[in-house]
Amino acid sequence: MSQERTLAGKVAIVTGASRGIGRSIAEELARHGAKVVINYASSPDKAAQAAAAIREQGGEAVAVQADISQVAEVEKLFDSTLKQYGQVDILVNNAGIMITKLLPQITEEDFDRIFAINVKGTFFACQQAARHMNSHGRIINFSTSVNGTMFPAYSIYAGTKGAVEQLTRQLAKEFGTKGITINAVAPGPVNTELFTVGKTEEQIAALSKMNAFGRLGQPDDIAKTVLFLASPEAQWITGQTIRTNGGFI
Repeated sequence: MSQERTLAGKVAIVTGASRGIGRSIAEELARHGAKVVINYASSPDKAAQAAAAIREQGGEAVAVQADISQVAEVEKLFDSTLKQYGQVDILVNNAGIMITKLLPQITEEDFDRIFAINVKGTFFACQQAARHMNSHGRIINFSTSVNGTMFPAYSIYAGTKGAVEQLTRQLAKEFGTKGITINAVAPGPVNTELFTVGKTEEQIAALSKMNAFGRLGQPDDIAKTVLFLASPEAQWITGQTIRTNGGFI
């Protein structure tokens, strides 16, 4: 890989990295020298393809299955990483789901599922990082720019991401004792399956026009922000939420 290897010698875990934003992040970190663990829950073929694509470009990556909504599975993910590479330096808590329903339609199952993946998974991955991450490590969580809006049907999704932002803030000083930074990235509309599924062309077009550039974000737009937060240059940024949204909000 020809990119400057600012992350050479680092090991990164990226959850939900078999496709979309997660895959772009894994590829970006690998281009800059990190060894990458591509976590997936239920897409083994796509995860294997993502890891193979990185290796074909001269990087190093493995795919590890783990359902991050289960604490034992989060522990397995870290154990597998330590067994494979011997260290953890970067954690990107990208895995998440989106449920968009008006309040009367939200079920208890919806609530439990989205909080288990988006909040519980992030929290217990951070706990494992506290136990195993090298000093001067980097944690990047994922929120959403929807938290700055008042969109109908996004209450349960925005609620999970509001929780992630608070976890990020409140854990900053705990991690700071080891020189570890923890921040959150809050994308606006991004051209991924997670965003486009269930939306009409008219809805997508309207949301595209809400930022300063009149287009949807692309996974690479988000990956570059994650790269910066994972780099040595971001050592003085912690406990922050970065709205990476092209002026959406």
